[in-house]
Amino acid sequence: MRLILTILLWLSAPAWAQQETDSPIRITQMASGFDEPWAIGFLPDNALLVTERAGALWSVTPGGARFRVRGVPAVAARGQGGLLDILVPRDFATSREVFLTFSKSQGWGSGTALAVGRLSEDRRWLRDVRLLFELTPGSTGSRHFGSRLVEAADGRLFMTIGERGDRPAAQDLSRENGSVIRINRDGSVPADNPFINTQGAQPEIWSFGHRNPQGAALDLQGNLWINEHGARGGDEVNRVRKGANYGWPVISYGVHYSGAKIGEGTAKPGMQQPAFYWDPSIAPSGLMIYSGRLWPQWRGDFFIGSLKFDMISRLDGDTMQEVARIKTPQTGRVRDIREGPSGAIWFLSVDDGALYRMTPG
Repeated sequence: MRLILTILLWLSAPAWAQQETDSPIRITQMASGFDEPWAIGFLPDNALLVTERAGALWSVTPGGARFRVRGVPAVAARGQGGLLDILVPRDFATSREVFLTFSKSQGWGSGTALAVGRLSEDRRWLRDVRLLFELTPGSTGSRHFGSRLVEAADGRLFMTIGERGDRPAAQDLSRENGSVIRINRDGSVPADNPFINTQGAQPEIWSFGHRNPQGAALDLQGNLWINEHGARGGDEVNRVRKGANYGWPVISYGVHYSGAKIGEGTAKPGMQQPAFYWDPSIAPSGLMIYSGRLWPQWRGDFFIGSLKFDMISRLDGDTMQEVARIKTPQTGRVRDIREGPSGAIWFLSVDDGALYRMTPG
């Protein structure tokens, strides 16, 4: 039986929380007024970028003032689709590049897409925007876009894609649905991708058999991890391995929303087991693996936002067990969670449209 520690927060401004080592945590609102915020990106001058699902990109000053960035690609903001993740690469100071994922209109449907542009010096415009990737064919459905971005240690890009509600497509290598893809920064395919020489397979695919991965991060050793939504039960945390099959919809620890059994059970040869799963589901969103800079006792731990239970789940990075739940008035439907440049933990709350920073008290 897993030990769940609920962290209580007393109402104050700024807010304070008590954590399991009896060391207080301070939660401070840094900006507000966002409409369904989706992702955070940190700039070298301590400013930030925040995406809104409806299609707006905001630049936020260190003091919390915000203004809209123009030039963002048009998005198909329907259902779960819209403007989604943002990635500010390590070389931003010289390249000025910003990567965005979004749901792109494709005539009769839409698909998860990736674009890159250059942010102007005044942070008011995204210029020279070009499309690097789009899911083909698209779908008329409006769910399961996935859409987290990670810059690997070698500079290549990982991007998660949901199966778009088309369950069998997650086992079909001729389609990118339900996969993690890996591409070069110019959109080309790395020569060592696992299926590049497999007839009929999409060469961008790195792993497959995923349902809807909405969190992704590198651990301290540079390994890629994701979390993904199950149906009823079976939300998963997975270490992503080259060429691996993660089983959806053949195996799962959940059931369909109707209560019907999913696939063939919980395990099958050739399909990966999750490192951790939740039952009941928490609807996991952003994923962060902590450096330990401000909280050394949390080094290597996983922090995962919940869209269902209004909290942040913390997994011990060694045992891969849930050891705490940070639940406060500020953690309402946590969509994204990131470690900032100083080691503070930042998160976006959908419920109140605000950006928060967590620091030691």
